[in-house]
Amino acid sequence: MAIGNRQWMCAALVALFIFGAPLPAHVAGPEPLRKPKPPDLNKSAVIKMNVDMTLVNVSVTDSFSNSVTWLDKENFKVYEDGVEQEISAFSSEDVPISIGLIFDMSGSMANKFDRARQAAVQFLRAANPRDEFFLVKFKDRAEPASQFTSGTEELENRVMFTAAGGRTALLDAVYFGLGQMRNAHNGRRALLIISDGGDNHSLYNEADIRNFLKESDCQLYAMGIFDHHIGRKTEERHGWSLLSELVEMTGGRVFPVSKLTDLPDIAAKIGMALRNQYVLGYKPQDTSHNRAWRKIKVKLNAPKGLPPVKVYARSARSGYYAPTE
Repeated sequence: MAIGNRQWMCAALVALFIFGAPLPAHVAGPEPLRKPKPPDLNKSAVIKMNVDMTLVNVSVTDSFSNSVTWLDKENFKVYEDGVEQEISAFSSEDVPISIGLIFDMSGSMANKFDRARQAAVQFLRAANPRDEFFLVKFKDRAEPASQFTSGTEELENRVMFTAAGGRTALLDAVYFGLGQMRNAHNGRRALLIISDGGDNHSLYNEADIRNFLKESDCQLYAMGIFDHHIGRKTEERHGWSLLSELVEMTGGRVFPVSKLTDLPDIAAKIGMALRNQYVLGYKPQDTSHNRAWRKIKVKLNAPKGLPPVKVYARSARSGYYAPTE
């Protein structure tokens, strides 16, 4: 063997010893759950920022949960850290949405499963053709069941041909959904949870998911398939509270489902709530790049004669991290 070849082989062995053997090709499958890492602030933010413009999604509904769509820029006020900001951009256009369906197949859903599947199908059939969807199913563990697709028929089949059983890893499913949103093609993004809200088998806890939601650019909506019978397990009794807390952080809403006949109307209302949103844009008065957390609050400057309404936006606890450069 030539000396040059021996030297090359020695160098290769040293490199192998230091850096390790090459890894095998990646095999597709669910990402294993590990202890949460701090979110990457450079890759995600609660509020979308375009250079020095901050954008906030807001929806307004009347007492019957119908969307109020005829308001103008002058009807809104935006505050950042308690200081009113000048709204310099305003839009209420219907744009395509990237939606993740988080579907509960756990044993606690056994006597509600038909309603849950019908809810999912009704929602998909009421969707905008320009939307894109993915599906995450969960019981003992969360499993991404599809990639993003604009074809709803495949997702309908995946939902209908399932069976309930096992424990409930709801929080892990939300985590998977937020991770899948990194592949979204649309600027407006939402997760729709169809569940009774109980959780008893997740690796992630409520505090972990709250932190992830705080850092994500994604709204949560939920169809709460609740029973009101006495004797339910503790996690099921707290299902409404858990879903409400998570959804509220993102300016979304929980829609309780008690009767199968209500499903078409509820599916339509969720679709309307997702699309009939106002986008408010402003340039923050505080221009410092200190990575500080800035709280945002939206208030309605209601026109005269407007009946009682509700404003859904990021809560006072939410906002965004200031840029670092």
